[in-house]
Amino acid sequence: MITQIGHAAFRVRDLDAALDFYCGKLGLSEAFRLYHDNGDVWIVYLKVSASNFIELFPDAKLDRQAVSGSYQHLCLLVDDMGATLKELASRGLDILGEPSVGKDGNLQYWLTDPDGNRIELMQIMPGSLQAGAG
Repeated sequence: MITQIGHAAFRVRDLDAALDFYCGKLGLSEAFRLYHDNGDVWIVYLKVSASNFIELFPDAKLDRQAVSGSYQHLCLLVDDMGATLKELASRGLDILGEPSVGKDGNLQYWLTDPDGNRIELMQIMPGSLQAGAG
């Protein structure tokens, strides 16, 4: 049976900018790298939690117009939205606006990574649909 999400994968134009965003700003850590046979970086794994990762695929030729699919966003759970946003701001991330309450009853705040991928920060609130489904 499915127990959790293992990873989300993104192609990125600029690996350094992506690492600055995900590690420098969001506070994730680089777990390890995989390499092509010629020594070029193939995938960089970022650790979100004990068994959850984000994979970054460096691709200097990335053309956003050529990328298709049904990707909508990545949701990262946080334990304290206010404290999280304050910490992200201290790391240099522009925090514009305030968190909102979604139709599911949870706090949410939206970010965009350097490649335009949407990221939702979500704090599960008591009484929310997710809390009631657990």
